[in-house]
Formats: sequence, C-alpha cells, structure tokens
Amino acid sequence: MVRRGWWFKALVGLVVGAAVGVAVYYASLLKGQNLFILAGATAGAVAAVVVHAYSVSGIRLTDVKVTVPQLSELNFVLTRDTQQVAWRLFKEMTSRVAVRPLAPGTGRLREALSSLHALVLLTRQILDEVRPSKIVGAAPSVEHLALAMLNRELAPFLSRWHPELHAWEQESPGRPDQEWPKNAECRTELAAMQTRLRAYVLGFGKLAGMSDDTVRALLDGEPGLDNTNAKGTGSLPHQRNTA
Repeated sequence: MVRRGWWFKALVGLVVGAAVGVAVYYASLLKGQNLFILAGATAGAVAAVVVHAYSVSGIRLTDVKVTVPQLSELNFVLTRDTQQVAWRLFKEMTSRVAVRPLAPGTGRLREALSSLHALVLLTRQILDEVRPSKIVGAAPSVEHLALAMLNRELAPFLSRWHPELHAWEQESPGRPDQEWPKNAECRTELAAMQTRLRAYVLGFGKLAGMSDDTVRALLDGEPGLDNTNAKGTGSLPHQRNTA
C-alpha cells in the first residue's frame, strides 16, 4: 500500500473539518422537531458504530509478522480476539513438558508423547470454545496457525510414534521405554519436531502481545521476569509444568 504524505493527511483534515463546521453551523439553526430528529439520528449512528465495534471485537491494534517452518512468513492483524486466543494457546504450550527438550538418556518417551497428545486435545478444546476471530482482509487468523500446528506437526508425529510405542509396551509390559529398539529414532524425531514447535510458540506469544524477549524467557523457563511485557493479557501467571 502506498503511504500518503503529510500534505495529503493535512488536506483530508481540512476538508473533513470544513464539512463538520458547515454541518454544525446548519444544525445550530435548527429548532423544534427538526433539531430533535437530527439529535436522534446522530445518537443512533454513534450507537451503531459502538455496537459494531464491540460485536466484532476486531479493533485493529497492529500488524504482526510470524515466521513458522513450512509456512514462511505470515502477516497477522492483531486484535483483542487474537490476543485472547493466542494467550491461551501460548500458556498451555509453555506450561507443558511437550515442548521441553528431552536430553539423551533422560526423561521418558511415554510422558512426552502423552503430553503431546494432551496438547492436541486442549488445542482442539480451545478452538471449540472460543468465538472464531473476525477475518480482517486477507490476513490469517490465530486459529489458522493453531490448525497448522496440529495438522503439520503434532498429528503426523503422533500418528506414527504413539501406536508403535503402545504396541511395544503391550508386548513388553513393565520394561522402561529406554529399552525400546526405536527409542533413539523416536527421540531424534521428537527433538526435531520440538524445534519446529518452538516457532509456533513464539508466534502465539507475539500474537498475545508479548515482546520477543519475554516470549523466549518464558519458553526457556528463565526466572525473574517482571511480567510487564504482555499487552492486553493481564499479568502473566507463574509457570508450572504439567503432563
């Protein structure tokens, strides 16, 4: 879009100001019934604008660019609806072990896969509960980003490894998953997917109105945050790890 110069804005301001001045002048000449009709029409127009703004909850705040693997760079229009949904998704992802690195020889694959499966269910639940974001122009919505995460990352990974690990557990009850012959391969793919998931988490954080530094600090579990960089989401809760 071509940016208008200051002279264009000044010209528009002069024209609009003159029109308002003329309207006010002629309105001041009205009396009796005509004055009441004009006042009522003006009040109705203002009320309609206010109702429309609150009904769509799509007051444009700013544009946000999010870079995600396989999706390149996406341009989002940040609205209050976007912030609320993005904050819920960000909170769920950063408070779960699903996105925490699983170092070789540590942790349990079963716990990590179960956490990923729970994240899928919670993401779907959030998308079912919230009112769909209003689409502003051709910009994608936060729901598009969430569905891309489910369909491109979580679903393909779980559709392969969850059944295979479950089948081995049924054949070898009581044995630790470190003894699973495909343990190393699964951990390698899990680490690669978690790296890609990090980009989605960063995207949800930016859409929630937080600065890049705050998002990375929360994602890395760094203490001592002042919780002042989240815009429109209220103070950030203390992080906790859940399954």
